[in-house]
Amino acid sequence: MSDEKLQKVLARSGVGSRREMERWIETGRVIVNGQVATLGDRVSEADQVRVDDQPVKLIFASESPRRVLIYNKPLDEVCTRHDPEGRPTVFDSLPPLKQGRWIVVGRLDINTTGLLIFTTDGELANRLMHPSAQIDREYAVRVLGDVTDEMLERLKQGVLLEDGMARFTDVRFFDGEGANKWYHCVLMEGRNREVRRLWESQGIQVNRLKRVRFGPVFLPSDVKVGTWRELGRKECNILAAEVDLPADNSPLNKTPAQLEVEERRFRRQRVRQHATDGRSDVRAAKKPRGRSVGKRNLRSR
Repeated sequence: MSDEKLQKVLARSGVGSRREMERWIETGRVIVNGQVATLGDRVSEADQVRVDDQPVKLIFASESPRRVLIYNKPLDEVCTRHDPEGRPTVFDSLPPLKQGRWIVVGRLDINTTGLLIFTTDGELANRLMHPSAQIDREYAVRVLGDVTDEMLERLKQGVLLEDGMARFTDVRFFDGEGANKWYHCVLMEGRNREVRRLWESQGIQVNRLKRVRFGPVFLPSDVKVGTWRELGRKECNILAAEVDLPADNSPLNKTPAQLEVEERRFRRQRVRQHATDGRSDVRAAKKPRGRSVGKRNLRSR
């Protein structure tokens, strides 16, 4: 009988994030077989776990195939499960899970639209978000102001912000005439408002910002604003390979009826276009050749 780290199992079981579970274990809120748990404990299916004196149904890796969603975030949604101000959140429109929970990979601020990734695999989420993974994030940004070649070079060489040096690994003109122009820029990290702050350091105002790629995952044209799509098994494994996780080839055990329900749920989604002009934020970027994720094929799972 295989065992796993306690915090990983609790996170997969939907109790909370892995970091939250580590904190709860450290503060004595988790009991395993009648004993207060400690960091480093491992559990198997034979163990009894309680959190805040409530029993927890544990979900192990063998019972929970890796699932990944891509979501096209609209304006005015926040990347939290529950907002104290009552604003809509990115979790509100996601499909329900019978077990576990969706974990968001990174965040976008309330005024940024575009690609978000969700997964049921806490280890995948943690590796994708960890700075050591060096996952590049590509943004389409509409700026107001005269952008010079010297500015672009400074943005690539590095700018000192209040929280340290920052830079784009690439930034290129994409489209537009007149005062407003679109650029595509790439970051290797996800600090708060970093794209906006980099442009503002050059006296340039950002008036539209959309993430269009995260590592090998592109935002495909069939995922409209405010809608999601689940990736197929091959696509999930491409993403996992980026952070050196093994492929998940376990059976999804979905009946034709369940697949049909998912297909109907996908088709029924309500498209929520940009609030200011009723159109999409930016024309889709041309995708480079090579490994990428984005084709829609629900039945391939």
